[in-house]
Amino acid sequence: MALVKNNLVVKDSWVKVDDEGDLPAGDILVSLTRWTEDRDALLARKGQVGVCLKSDENPEQILQDLSFFQVIALEFPAFTDGRAYSYARLLRERHGYKDELRAVGNVLRDQVLLMHRCGFDAFEIKAPDEKALQIWLDAQKEMTTFYQPTGDGRKTVMSLRQRKRMARGAS
Repeated sequence: MALVKNNLVVKDSWVKVDDEGDLPAGDILVSLTRWTEDRDALLARKGQVGVCLKSDENPEQILQDLSFFQVIALEFPAFTDGRAYSYARLLRERHGYKDELRAVGNVLRDQVLLMHRCGFDAFEIKAPDEKALQIWLDAQKEMTTFYQPTGDGRKTVMSLRQRKRMARGAS
């Protein structure tokens, strides 16, 4: 498993903790169930906390606690289940979540650009070798021009055209 963030393979310092296990030191990712049941204990411990949401767990359940999470991982159980796309856009654009938004599960190369446009900035991928990983990384650079504005901050064609017009008018 590889973690790709900002188009770089990075070390994943986060430990996934199951619902019954002890809480280790360091940065941990917990399920919504674990967060709901052990919220006070999780906040009292040293180390950062992230939450993993399954595709049928709406982020509205954690909106009051967004400031406590340094990572929110949204699951893609199958490539046909797109709820995490909507959840990512809501978290970024409507609720202003600024920390890491991680795509986990069935994260596919062909969908990475759309995931990024929806607000994901980290991707947990299954790459069997270095060549497969490089193909996956290259996929994030395939498109550079966008028509629709989204929460990822990339300039749209319209804004780029306006900037050109303004530059011509200033000279």
